[in-house]
Amino acid sequence: MTTPCLIALPLVDLLRGPDGPRDRQLLMGEGVTVQSIADEWAEVTAIRDGYSGFVPDSALTEGTVTHRVSARATHLYPAPDFKTRERFSLSHGARLQVLSQQGRFAETPQGYVPNAHLSSLDVLDTDPVTVAETLLGTPYLWGGNSSFGIDCSGLVQAGCLACGIACPGDSGPQERSLGAPLSESAPLQRGDLLFWRGHVAWVSDPATLLHANAHHMAVAYEPIADAIARITAQGGGPVTSRKRLKGLS
Repeated sequence: MTTPCLIALPLVDLLRGPDGPRDRQLLMGEGVTVQSIADEWAEVTAIRDGYSGFVPDSALTEGTVTHRVSARATHLYPAPDFKTRERFSLSHGARLQVLSQQGRFAETPQGYVPNAHLSSLDVLDTDPVTVAETLLGTPYLWGGNSSFGIDCSGLVQAGCLACGIACPGDSGPQERSLGAPLSESAPLQRGDLLFWRGHVAWVSDPATLLHANAHHMAVAYEPIADAIARITAQGGGPVTSRKRLKGLS
């Protein structure tokens, strides 16, 4: 029997096993189902994408969420006053329950967040690349899913989820499930995806990629021709597919 819970911490690693390597990350307020708890570790499955792993049982809570952090990042304060010392930082995509409005701040069970940094969960973005661009310069982090560190598939997932597009957590399943294939001769456009073995990138414009990559160690723009040549030279092989998301044509 599974139990639904929310992530209680600003950011938690989703581990392959108790104290094991990180596979992905979960943000505050994200929903999980709990399969089992033993020795202070919970085996969970992320509701957003079905990714399973282990988190400390102290990272779980119950509750409701109504809003998401739509800014690159924000701070949570103990009072509706930006001069107070913040309690912690929250990444783009974190989820919170808004209880009331206090001037320029939203009251949540954890504290106060600037209204300007939040969007209601029922208000979706329309351009996943614009969402990904808010994370430009974010440090590259293998398995990262936040504005404090992110990888290629995390960047694609962040853009998709903000637009209400279901999206797996890893580039392989993303390649299999996202969008419709494009022929080699089809002109690329903003919002298309290019896949390599173990890598994925957004098309920002017909000549430019936006991707989280270990070459720049950051979310960065790169000319498409340069990226293809560089990845091939580094042994990453050719582009394995070009995809276009439904509704973005």
